Amino acid sequence: MALIDIIMLVSVFVVLLVIGTPISFSIGLATIATMLLSIKTMPALTTVAERMATGLDSFALLAIPFFVLSGLFMSRGGIARRLINFAKVLVGRFPGGLAFVNIFAAMLFGAISGSAAAAAAAIGGFMVPLMKDEGYDLNFSAAVNITSSTTGLLIPPSNILIVYSLASGGASIAALFLAGYLPGILVGVMLMIVAGLISKKRKYPTVSGIGFKQSAIYFLDAIPSLLLIVIVIGGIIAGYFTATEASAIAVLYTFILSVLIYREVKWKEIPGILLSTVGTTAIVMLLIGTSMSMSWIMSYENIPQNISAALISITNSKIVILLIINLILLLVGTFMDMTPAVLIFTPIFLPVVTQLGINPIHFGIIMVLNLCVGLCTPPVGSVLFIGCGIANCRIDKVLRPLLPLFVAMFIALMLVTYIPEISMIVPKLFGF
Repeated sequence: MALIDIIMLVSVFVVLLVIGTPISFSIGLATIATMLLSIKTMPALTTVAERMATGLDSFALLAIPFFVLSGLFMSRGGIARRLINFAKVLVGRFPGGLAFVNIFAAMLFGAISGSAAAAAAAIGGFMVPLMKDEGYDLNFSAAVNITSSTTGLLIPPSNILIVYSLASGGASIAALFLAGYLPGILVGVMLMIVAGLISKKRKYPTVSGIGFKQSAIYFLDAIPSLLLIVIVIGGIIAGYFTATEASAIAVLYTFILSVLIYREVKWKEIPGILLSTVGTTAIVMLLIGTSMSMSWIMSYENIPQNISAALISITNSKIVILLIINLILLLVGTFMDMTPAVLIFTPIFLPVVTQLGINPIHFGIIMVLNLCVGLCTPPVGSVLFIGCGIANCRIDKVLRPLLPLFVAMFIALMLVTYIPEISMIVPKLFGF
């Protein structure tokens, strides 16, 4: 691809972002502008529209609206409170017990809902005020909630892993789901270590006064919510249904749980929940469509191949190249949301890592874990804004307590990057 075409694609995209254009429109307009300049033989608007339609013509993408809907039922159906009580029983007695409860509950809720934003709102809405009342620093409480909420993007079911499967050209969704378990747990454990050390130093209180009888009640009350993990992931692994079919079953199960059993979602609230699902799905699908058109023109002009050749010409060291890719993605994550980042950069970097012998499943986990950090950083970190809004605190005040938690996430990222068994051992156990 001529240098002028690369400059056109990047500069139009960046300028549109800077002036506040929604990212999906920025991607689409940058693609059209580049086609008008470099590909004279194809009608730009028609070609982009065709590529958007082709990109969205995927059975796997049907899982996204279903998982979004099930996540909304969960966030409003009392499931978060029950998981928090369950977490108190398991980890509340450790130093800084409420910080541990926040992290563990966010991991559980994320494993059920697959949404970092939902986890930050649902778990943070309960935990941050409780931690404040118990003497925890408000900004520290918000930082713990923000970072722990991202674990649900690794622990399945996860919409972003479905998006990566599409962008990678068909990596197994079931294998990606299985690969996310240990890295997601690793991130949670690293966050617990840092939060525990800080809590012990500041002498934050533990959770006490939960007797055996109350613990049993909390445990039994959480079982129906936790069963969703077994039903969805177990059904996929056993071959009873695909990931897309599992998402529909998740909707049915969470509807029964939230509306008919717990009765915390009223019938009159369902139209609003459906409308929110449609709005979120429309945004995600528009991003996917425009990103697929940009990916097509990059492939048409051999951008991935050129970048791959350039990186390998610098060094043939797998360690160095993975470090470079991680640093680039960390930078990208600070100003780009996760979905477009995965759609745009997967076709660029996947050919590089496959030449180095890295499994696409392993790389998908690296990419998602890396971009999870971006959700917690300004200027566009969506989970950062949600977490600060829930805690009613300023972003600049939260950044300092976030730093040691960022270090924990970075260490987890390096471990997952350079020890592929962390990602691959579970899929291999199940024959992937």
